[in-house]
Amino acid sequence: MAAATPSHTGSGPARPADGTARAGAQENSRWRLLRRLLSWAFLGAVAVLVARHALKMDWPAVGKALGAVAPVDLALAAVLAAASHGLYATFDLIGRHQTRHRLPVPRTLAVGFVNYAFNLNFGALVGGVGFRFRLYAQYGLRASVTSRVLALSILTNWVGYCLVGGALFLLRPPRVPADWAFSDARLRTIGIVLLTAVAAYLLACVLSKGHSLRWRGRSFELPGTRLALLQIGLSSCNWLAAAGIVYVLLGGRIDYALVTSVFLAAAIAGAVAHVPAGLGVLEGVFIALLGHAVSASEILAALLAYRAVYYLAPLGVAGVVLLVSRKSRRVRRARMSSRVRA
Repeated sequence: MAAATPSHTGSGPARPADGTARAGAQENSRWRLLRRLLSWAFLGAVAVLVARHALKMDWPAVGKALGAVAPVDLALAAVLAAASHGLYATFDLIGRHQTRHRLPVPRTLAVGFVNYAFNLNFGALVGGVGFRFRLYAQYGLRASVTSRVLALSILTNWVGYCLVGGALFLLRPPRVPADWAFSDARLRTIGIVLLTAVAAYLLACVLSKGHSLRWRGRSFELPGTRLALLQIGLSSCNWLAAAGIVYVLLGGRIDYALVTSVFLAAAIAGAVAHVPAGLGVLEGVFIALLGHAVSASEILAALLAYRAVYYLAPLGVAGVVLLVSRKSRRVRRARMSSRVRA
């Protein structure tokens, strides 16, 4: 117990702990620097790839291809975008169920939706993880509970990615350019690793039986088997719906499985690059992997339309939701203060 631990006022006993803390801080600092350098190196490589394609791009053809997108395809893409954002918002309901916090379901869904829309477009610019903490803190949720909700949301997102990506990279990997370090065999190996990770997660959920796991001094309670299967199902549907938007906007001319595998490869590339909205990364990967099947101008036109329906439109809706929620909180506070004065 902390209260029973004697305090050391002398300098001798405190030095080993201080030295250990300094060593740990230096190690963390080096690791952060290494990750930052690797991210910038990756981003530089992607920038070169995008610039090379941009210089060759027939931009009038892009405009023409964008204008040729059928209204019915745009409408279907919008429906799929709404479904994907709705599915992602339910990830916070999994955290609500697991942590048993008492925020109403509509409010929890609103936080999940607003957070996802803002982070898709701005990422680190809005504070990433901290943005969700601020949203939940406004409704009185403790940081410890929010951290568990966040962990479950992230876990839900990526366990579905591992299932869909693992199956597609194993069975239907995209054709990788000859000058890339990855080959079809390596992608299949990655697919096996991802599927193994899903199986290991399910096994851990089965064996944990509600017990908490401890890692780096923090405890985390794994969900039960049914909830884990629900995580995988919701997340898989989310990734398939998001990839389906690009498939629809490409006019269905490329096999859906191939479009989805390229979409998943672009998603992980964007996550590594840490570029807001994955600008340039998504386009570069799609052009590199599908340029043999569809012209670059058509790919770019489809991705511009995808950004409009999946990034910008939900961002506008999320902004309205955020403003309305803040206004409603001000009204409630004003009513409470007037009751107190009365």
